[in-house]
Amino acid sequence: MTHIRFISTSSIRAAATPNESTRRIELTPWDLQLLLVDPIQKGLLFFKPTPSREKELIGGSVIDHLKTSLSRTLDIFYPLAGRLVMVENNDDKTISFFLDCNNLGAQFVHAVVDDLTVADILNPKYVPDIVNSFFLMNGVLNYQGISKPLLGVQVTELVDGIFIGCTINHCAVDGSSFWHFFNTWSEISRGNIINPTSQLFPPIFQRCFFNGIINFPIHIPVHPSEISDERSFPTLLKQKVFHFSKKKIAQLKAKANAEMGTTTISSLQAVLGHLWRAVVRSRRYSDNQEVHYGVLVGVRQRIQPPLPAEYVGNAVLFGNVTTTVHNLLEHGLGWVAWQINKVIAYQTAEEMKKYIEDWLKAPKIFKFSGVTSNALITGSSPRFNVYGNDFGWGRPITVRSGLGNKSDGKLTVFPGAEEGSIDFEACLSFETLQTMADDEEFMEALAS
Repeated sequence: MTHIRFISTSSIRAAATPNESTRRIELTPWDLQLLLVDPIQKGLLFFKPTPSREKELIGGSVIDHLKTSLSRTLDIFYPLAGRLVMVENNDDKTISFFLDCNNLGAQFVHAVVDDLTVADILNPKYVPDIVNSFFLMNGVLNYQGISKPLLGVQVTELVDGIFIGCTINHCAVDGSSFWHFFNTWSEISRGNIINPTSQLFPPIFQRCFFNGIINFPIHIPVHPSEISDERSFPTLLKQKVFHFSKKKIAQLKAKANAEMGTTTISSLQAVLGHLWRAVVRSRRYSDNQEVHYGVLVGVRQRIQPPLPAEYVGNAVLFGNVTTTVHNLLEHGLGWVAWQINKVIAYQTAEEMKKYIEDWLKAPKIFKFSGVTSNALITGSSPRFNVYGNDFGWGRPITVRSGLGNKSDGKLTVFPGAEEGSIDFEACLSFETLQTMADDEEFMEALAS
């Protein structure tokens, strides 16, 4: 039986604690709404460097090299070495949170699996359950960043590979910010950033873009005793990676646009529509059953003025498409993709402003109780720079996500290893995945 051994645990700090003027970072409604969900967990699988290449790394080992380069990265992403602070506002019986850049440190764990190879991760029909053990802080909710690290890194050595798994508090980053950090760390690790403070596009942490809209700190009408640590993990679910080639994606996009007489349906929207229809067919609902698709929409460029790409924090909204099983299956791919297109297009600057204003009047904190049985939700993005993360001994082989925020119906989208391709890590019931494998219409569009 495959067994993971934990070799060492370290606290990695930035070289210097930030000065008082940058030590406190306020949190926006987009950050605070995620207090009671899981952190982001994403990781990359690499082949091991050759012995001669490993000798050239800092300290002569992958582990020492990654610890040193992580510390240098935290000089840039210094909030990730900090903690959340919760303040009880006795005057109005509310609570507030902020990020304290106190440099208490990120957690770094070195682990080994003696009998697991890269092929054991890539070749099985479903993602092996042991991948969940490649990430730290399973079961930790974001608000627990008041005592837990905001960043946890686990480096797991396999027989012929290395998995670098990152867990980052979701109140501090969204997907864009997560990969901004990962990309910077890999750049520093392979020596392309000699002086971290001279970075061309340094991250931006302060929330000055929201002046005039938000009075910080935000008061949340919740008593600390009302916050629960309870968290249930999905059971009897499997994860499978569906790979769509550039050619197959182009065919789906062309089909969707032709059916609707338009050119505005994107590649991703066409693939989402294709997946949604396949899952609904496989779940065998009744025709009048209502079904939902939740899509995370990045809004950095949708608010006015736009947020800079270097902004580190959350800037996403949920778009929700609702229809019936009959409509979904009777109309075809183009109609379904068009419904997704309309919901995403609806996330305008005016809607962003209204969302913030409404949230401030009545704060809503998400509780992740799982995706409902008649819904799907897609997170992440095929635009993130995943396969450019070379730490000094080559590009990653593949990407995987952890247990955080997983339930029946969670689809995580990544760019594929080949340019223009897209991968979906689908968390679904075993029965649904088996039925999809026999769905000729769905399988025909997958890369062989």
